[in-house]
Amino acid sequence: MPPARRPSNQFRIIAGRWRGRRLGFPPLMDIRPSPDRVRETLFNWLRDRVAGARCLDLFAGSGALGLEALSREAAHVVFVDREARALRAIGEHLASLGAAPDAAGRVCAEALDYLGGPPGPFDIVFLDPPYRTGLLQPCLTALLRGWLAPGWRVYAEAPQRPGSLPKGITVLRETRAGQVWAGLLGAVPPEAP
Repeated sequence: MPPARRPSNQFRIIAGRWRGRRLGFPPLMDIRPSPDRVRETLFNWLRDRVAGARCLDLFAGSGALGLEALSREAAHVVFVDREARALRAIGEHLASLGAAPDAAGRVCAEALDYLGGPPGPFDIVFLDPPYRTGLLQPCLTALLRGWLAPGWRVYAEAPQRPGSLPKGITVLRETRAGQVWAGLLGAVPPEAP
């Protein structure tokens, strides 16, 4: 008998206080949660940074990355997406999981419009734009304008490794899973005197 397939509009929380919970999301064209294996790798990379962190889930979609961060004790996550239906589903998940009311914010906006507003520093940013939009580079550039706290990390997903990154950003870790390149980005270390 073939293994059971998970429904296409579901993901599961991998670890933390909500470990194993399966959550659904609306059937919107650009929503594709990061595969379990990629999320597990990402949160292994971030192991010592998530607890107490302020996180930004830009292009939130299903909310899988931000919800995983909250499950692992992130202090606060802001979910940004242009689709109100996706944000409503994330709100329903937060309520069903029993998240504290001040644990998350939801903003319905285009990512670059949101980043054009007054910056607030985040420790971790999840940046997983729809692949065909070309928004990875412009969002990274915008994040450098006051959105990143000292010691920041940005997780980025793309169909392939970016050819170049904005000045001051480097790839710290990376992996590939099928058609997905995933990278953990950080500040370029200062040069030794």
